[in-house]
Amino acid sequence: VLWMKLQRKRGFYEQYIKRLCDIICSLLAIICFSWLYIILAIFVRMKLGSPVLFRQPRPGMIDKKTGKERIFDMYKFRTMSDERGANGELLSDEERLGKFGRMLRRSSLDELPEAFNILIGDMSIIGPRPQLVKDMVFMSDEIRKRHTAKPGLSGLAQVMGRNAIGWKKKFEWDLEYIEHISFWNDLKILGLTVMKVFGAKTVDTSEETNITWDYGDALLYEKKVTQEKYDALQTHARN
Repeated sequence: VLWMKLQRKRGFYEQYIKRLCDIICSLLAIICFSWLYIILAIFVRMKLGSPVLFRQPRPGMIDKKTGKERIFDMYKFRTMSDERGANGELLSDEERLGKFGRMLRRSSLDELPEAFNILIGDMSIIGPRPQLVKDMVFMSDEIRKRHTAKPGLSGLAQVMGRNAIGWKKKFEWDLEYIEHISFWNDLKILGLTVMKVFGAKTVDTSEETNITWDYGDALLYEKKVTQEKYDALQTHARN
């Protein structure tokens, strides 16, 4: 069973206190920023259309009973329009993003609905960022150890570079985090996250737009998997 293979020691804070902090903080955020949710929802509807919220399946913590990641729907404010070309095909992500979508992503305002994911227990305030479900088939057991912790709104990898660092480094920071989960580390990461969101922007274009290659596509480009293996794993992910 994968859970038994990847199990690690979980401290008192992670087992009993972290969830309580998540509930209190997410509930306060939803109440205090309810006005902002309403304003953003109106602007998203006006500029990008409906639905206002973007919903996407993401892998959560590995379930001890099944040994597999529990899949949940992560919510964000929509950042792309449904603009199509002359032949009816959707335009590229870059073209559909636009200035308003860029602003939402650059300011991380599109992430606000994830407070509801935190409140109901799908996510935590701090933890490894949840990847795409189809990325899991390309992950080694060592990398999937990150899924023994609840995914987070922000995490160590995000404050250490976000999209400005490669996949390998991202996962290394995730694994570093889960081995040292504590109240003070979470508080430090939260503080760095706030500074990063409201501080000066000195990041590259990929971080500003948050458009990056999927993990499997990056492995294929770097020739770390063959085209045959890539196709087989993608088929497995779809099934």
